[in-house]
Amino acid sequence: MPTDTGTGTGADPGSAGAAAGLTDRTGTAGGSRLRLTWCRPGVRLSVLAGAVLALVALYLFTDVPGSLAFALRLRGLTVLAMLLVAVSVGVSTVVFHTITQNRVLTPSILGFDAFYALISTFVVFSLGSAAFLGADVVTLWVVQVVVMVAFSVLLFTWLFGGKRRSLHLVLLVGLVLGTFFRALTEWMQRMLDPLDFQVVTDAMFASLTRPDETLLVLTGVLVLVSLAVLVPLLPVLDVLVLGQANATGLGVNHRRVVMTLFTVVSTTVAASTALVGPVLFFGLIVANLAYSVAGTFRHRWTLPSAVLLGLLCLLGGQLVLERVFSLGATLSTTIEFAGGLFFLHLVLRKGAR
Repeated sequence: MPTDTGTGTGADPGSAGAAAGLTDRTGTAGGSRLRLTWCRPGVRLSVLAGAVLALVALYLFTDVPGSLAFALRLRGLTVLAMLLVAVSVGVSTVVFHTITQNRVLTPSILGFDAFYALISTFVVFSLGSAAFLGADVVTLWVVQVVVMVAFSVLLFTWLFGGKRRSLHLVLLVGLVLGTFFRALTEWMQRMLDPLDFQVVTDAMFASLTRPDETLLVLTGVLVLVSLAVLVPLLPVLDVLVLGQANATGLGVNHRRVVMTLFTVVSTTVAASTALVGPVLFFGLIVANLAYSVAGTFRHRWTLPSAVLLGLLCLLGGQLVLERVFSLGATLSTTIEFAGGLFFLHLVLRKGAR
């Protein structure tokens, strides 16, 4: 005969309490395991990769009004351009932050976007908009990349290779030269007629859709070569995070490594800018988001996180603009607007600290 326990269930309260405690401990243990699993950078990276693949499939295979093969070809080129921009801008910004020990700066502070605008404006100013529009895109791309990389390498060699070596001096001179280039560009643009001015203005906005196939191949080659140089330096990059003095004390040839990294940054940024145009704040957004998502300073996690977040932003933004707003705004303008607000947020947050 069962004993009445006053619960009306006939169950042993001690056993029920123990079971409840066991359930709570099991739930807590399960939650802890889930949190521990989520804290692993590899798991977060896998989730990001899955989200990017889902967006790629959504962009390529949905809302196709005509031939699927034709749509896949055009949209595939756009996705490839986004991938190259995400790799170039994301990787170069994270590496630039490591070199300068500052997460608010971007490689654009060295004047890449201003130099790109100066080259395009000078061509229109000296030869006319007809010559600019009729110029061979490959020749123009090669000239822009060579001039931008040569300028940056000469600047780094002059300021960082001699006795006056100083990162702060390089950044200061880059900022001054960028201001000078913008002033010179504005002066030439004021001398242009309205048609030529409109052509120059259009060239200043980044365009990721319908890129030239030859330029994609050339940009892809430069990006792959840069990554091949960068990957063996990943452990050294982790040491550079500790600062110049500590890195030198740990046996890193700081001058040689920084010069190599500056060259990689210059090449990737120049190739990306010549392909789609300047994107000023895009790298700032994806790099700082990558630090939060990766949860570690190790570059083997932060670099791919920045690339995947860049693709996520570009694909998501393009999908929203195309499918929701029917291309009522350009992606580059939206990115620059959001990036400007994010930059102010970073500056104000660091200022409050």
